[in-house]
Amino acid sequence: MELFKYLEEFDYEQVVFCQDKNSGLKAIIAIHDTTLGPALGGTRMWTYDSEEDAVIDALRLAKGMTYKNAAAGLNLGGGKTVIIGDPKTDKNPEMFRAFGRYIQGLAGRYITAEDVGTTVGDMDLIYMETDFVTGISPEFGSSGNPSPATAYGCYLGMKAAAKEAFGTDSMEGKTVAVQGVGNVAYGMCKHLHEEGAKLIVTDINEESVERAVNDFGAQAVGIDEIYSVDCDIYAPCALGATINDDTIPQLKAKVIAGSANNQLAEDRHGEKLHELGIVYAPDYVINSGGVINVADELNGYNKERAYKQVETIYDSLTKIFAISKRDDIPTHKAADRMAEERIQSVSQTRSTFLQKEHNILSRR
Repeated sequence: MELFKYLEEFDYEQVVFCQDKNSGLKAIIAIHDTTLGPALGGTRMWTYDSEEDAVIDALRLAKGMTYKNAAAGLNLGGGKTVIIGDPKTDKNPEMFRAFGRYIQGLAGRYITAEDVGTTVGDMDLIYMETDFVTGISPEFGSSGNPSPATAYGCYLGMKAAAKEAFGTDSMEGKTVAVQGVGNVAYGMCKHLHEEGAKLIVTDINEESVERAVNDFGAQAVGIDEIYSVDCDIYAPCALGATINDDTIPQLKAKVIAGSANNQLAEDRHGEKLHELGIVYAPDYVINSGGVINVADELNGYNKERAYKQVETIYDSLTKIFAISKRDDIPTHKAADRMAEERIQSVSQTRSTFLQKEHNILSRR
């Protein structure tokens, strides 16, 4: 690939290739934008078909983190790492310690965290070499499992979307169809159940479904039935791209709000939802509770302070819905616009300050 052409087109700042022969480390750190602060983004370990695929994934994910962190109101930029390898067979302690040394060499420009294929234990190994890592074990001052914070943020984001669609953010009596009942979705369902919502659930894991049925009185349906059930809200909380040409015609929900990443199969599906008048809570905004929570570790973790910041997801989505109306654009584009406006505002303020400083020095 023409890497520098790609970096220039999407305005990336830096790509770092890391290798350690003894441990087998092959990693790519992508830093997209540090206008708002150091780049924060997790480390993913995956078996890629090619090195080019790994680079593209790192770049795509890093840019996504820029928007996610900006929309969440964090003073952090966007970055991401991919480690090439099978997380089940290729891991070893030396690999993550070597990777930690590479992070330390970036002197704080990039801060990592857990992601697909990596664990808290892996983060602890990185922590042996650098302080620029979050999501480590609680005994080291970490926030622990981020799932509860993500679940809480999704619940609040769903309430904001309900307010936009129905005129009230009360979940009492609302029917929510939840696709995937993993740790995050289970926590979200708990909040919804306590407020009196009716739950319809599905999951490829039968035990997860049974737990929701037993704990919340949820109704279980088949994997492919979840799209067409009578409900007020559809909550995609499993795989991405479940909002697509096949599913949109089946949906009866007036709101789409869930924890899954990359919910829209393509941008045009967001435009279709806008045309149909379905309120869509952009995924990277509503599911940002986890990153907000781990980001608080950088200030010495305080749960009360972190969760207060998670609560701003409600306000962020309210603002996104207002931008969508104001500019007559789909909500996923409104979210991008909000994030971009924040980055541009900080960039312009910094440029103005530097220009004033230059003028003062030039007059001396």
